[in-house]
Amino acid sequence: MTEASAPPHRGTRLSRDARRAQLLLAARDVFAAHGYHAAAMDDIAERAGVSKPVLYQHFPGKLDLYHALLTTYADELVGRVERAITSTNDNQLRVEAAVAAYFDFVAGEGQAFRLVFESDLRSEPEAAAVVDGALTRCIDTVADVVTADAGLDAPRARMLAVGLVGLSQIAAQYWLDSDRAIPREEAVALMSGFAWRGLAGFPLVHD
Repeated sequence: MTEASAPPHRGTRLSRDARRAQLLLAARDVFAAHGYHAAAMDDIAERAGVSKPVLYQHFPGKLDLYHALLTTYADELVGRVERAITSTNDNQLRVEAAVAAYFDFVAGEGQAFRLVFESDLRSEPEAAAVVDGALTRCIDTVADVVTADAGLDAPRARMLAVGLVGLSQIAAQYWLDSDRAIPREEAVALMSGFAWRGLAGFPLVHD
């Protein structure tokens, strides 16, 4: 258990927002370790160092808790990609930053990425909508830049955006699952260079 996720002693008084954040951290650890179906609210309460009534005061049920957690990390991923794309006007650096955003997300503490990419609840409509919505927002962010800078129409720009987002996600997951066989910086450079060689073939129509 890391210091950041260690629960406070029982009886510690926290603000409502701080308590909610604490419960989400505990839920992240339990869901990431066991999956949605095998996780129990008892386990989450114990992990957080609170009683079950306290947990239910914030989240009426396990599905509500999971949705809140899934939304939190889906929004985090989208925010990373949006910041990467808007961090520079240099398109090659944009590609590198976007790829790096996925690598940083999958390498984050608590394997939160598994809740987004590998959830055993993907068949549940509301959970699927959260994940699909995050994917769509990432694609939209990239597609807007491709449309403006390469002068492509929306369907073609979107196809390229899907390619970059898909490449970044799958490569980042593979890198983590292969025990980070090569350093993160080198992995990002390899994949962003691969992606850029394809995107650079489209002429820049806006300086």
